[in-house]
Amino acid sequence: MNNQFREEIEEEEELPEEPVIKLKPKKEKDTDHASVFFRKLFTEGVVSKESATAMMPFLVFLSLLTMLYIANSHMAVKNIRDIDKLNKEVKELSWEYKSLKADLMFKSKLTEVAKKVDTLGIKELTEPPKKIIVSSDEH
Repeated sequence: MNNQFREEIEEEEELPEEPVIKLKPKKEKDTDHASVFFRKLFTEGVVSKESATAMMPFLVFLSLLTMLYIANSHMAVKNIRDIDKLNKEVKELSWEYKSLKADLMFKSKLTEVAKKVDTLGIKELTEPPKKIIVSSDEH
């Protein structure tokens, strides 16, 4: 039986294989869990249950740092919003203060005060006030 696909497979098998580069393990024992984890991940290609379990504290630490980073970002955005809100409130209160001050200055004018007290029967003086002098002998 003649099989053309079988011939192609046999031809591929005859081709020389590419050289495989193998990394030499270090003679000294690594205590850095992060480097061991990434070395196993990239050299072996698959992480075993044992190595994943051994690297669990490092992964928990990374996830904790990530959560702290996100929480810090949220707090910073909240603080910026609060600062903007307070700045707007300060501007509004400043405008209100200035308008009330201008209103008070207007109402404390002599002519405005005279108009208000006219209803009570008090009138503005037309002649200057008289000075009363008391001598020290008269007591």
